[in-house]
Amino acid sequence: MTGVQSVDNVALLPAYLAAGTAVLVLLTDLLLARPRATIVVAALGALGTAVGAAVVGAAGERRTFCVGADCSWIFNGRAALVGTVVALLTLGVLGLSVPALRGGRSPVGEYAFLLACSMTGGVVLGAAGDLITLIVALETLTLPLYVLVGLRRGSLASAEAALTFFVVSVVATTITLLGAALLYAVTGGLHLDRLGALLAERPELRDLPLTTAAVALLLAGLAFKVAAVPFHAWAPATYDGAPLPVAAYLSTASKLGGLVALLAVVQRALPAEQTGPVLALLAVLTMTVGNLVALRQRRTVRLLAWSSVAQAGYILAPLGALALAAGRTDEARSAAYAAALAYAVFFVVLELAAFAGVTALRPAGADGGTLDDLRGAARRHPWRAAALGLALVGLAGLPPGLAGLFAKVTVVRALLDGGAAWLALVVALNAVIGLAYYLRVTAALWAPASPAPRGGIAAVPVVGVVAVVLAVTTVAAVVLGLAPQVVLDLAGR
Repeated sequence: MTGVQSVDNVALLPAYLAAGTAVLVLLTDLLLARPRATIVVAALGALGTAVGAAVVGAAGERRTFCVGADCSWIFNGRAALVGTVVALLTLGVLGLSVPALRGGRSPVGEYAFLLACSMTGGVVLGAAGDLITLIVALETLTLPLYVLVGLRRGSLASAEAALTFFVVSVVATTITLLGAALLYAVTGGLHLDRLGALLAERPELRDLPLTTAAVALLLAGLAFKVAAVPFHAWAPATYDGAPLPVAAYLSTASKLGGLVALLAVVQRALPAEQTGPVLALLAVLTMTVGNLVALRQRRTVRLLAWSSVAQAGYILAPLGALALAAGRTDEARSAAYAAALAYAVFFVVLELAAFAGVTALRPAGADGGTLDDLRGAARRHPWRAAALGLALVGLAGLPPGLAGLFAKVTVVRALLDGGAAWLALVVALNAVIGLAYYLRVTAALWAPASPAPRGGIAAVPVVGVVAVVLAVTTVAAVVLGLAPQVVLDLAGR
């Protein structure tokens, strides 16, 4: 075996584009000091990254940084899907941020630079082939968000949210690193495929207490990233204290990154006999607690945060089928992994549309307000309210939000194929609970308006960039609902 690693620069092109965007944003802000130019460079870089990821992924699987058969970078269809979605989410969030940035609430250069750095972590994460690359990419995705959450000038709520997010994330990262270190101590390997092969070929390793501890710590650390119960307490306070566009990024790109990391270690490295029961329990707790607590929320962003926790439970549910022998056949496993990733893609598009709708109905730079602030929105801004209503109905899994409907059908079908009918029943019952608060918010949009609330929707001007983001995400949700099999095929590659 040679010690020289091969390097395929074409496979690395999406990462180059994402990192180059961050550098160009920094230089543009330093040399030109023109906020509009900085935003344009960041937007073009995010769009270029999305196109680059899609083009490289369409050419087939490419591997680099390989030693023998073990590679640290594997760019296939799934990595292309993740990289493209993360880049487009970054572009959308940047568009939602334009009104607040124009108002001077946050420094434009720093904001765009941190967003581009986070995008770089998300793009690398999808192609990670070993634990070191995976964890470094996940932290590159997360670290800039500590600052973005607290970057709003003069906001105590943002500072508190940033501190909460920082402390919890540091603990989660420590737990993840400890789990990875213990797994390396047991197997002597770091590449995900090699770890999976070693644990499959040597059953005695799986029975070691050290292996059990490593698996538990690794799963717990990554469960923090997706806000799975009982590792979820940071999410509602952080989302509510963050600026609306940053909360949208946390709820979409950041959650997608956590899921991709969790999916990578579960699918390729860790034994299904140990991870399956844990993931089934996490899924049940996460969707049930998230839905029940969301019923009591009166603040818009907190409701979306708790619903995001519940949605994480639906995403984890197909992986719970690994707890049963029927769910560990090759066909059932492939269906479960594809269903989890496909659901995540459907969810992040609908979630971004929901946050875009709330942003469009609120004054520039304002927080999400309360549900009462949205009452009667359809009478003043019918198209924006209709787009928000479509996103909420989609998250509930009802037509005409076909993307959300097909997402839930995909999860239930994967569970039934894996013999986990009981877990499919739990998903169905929780989907019914979720209808209560999604439809309550949707109904409030068309309810008689209360006396014009302070900071409410009465005098919200039409914001061009936010309106464009809202329109594009709504159209994307509709298109995905009409062609769900495309997402499923890409997620299964």
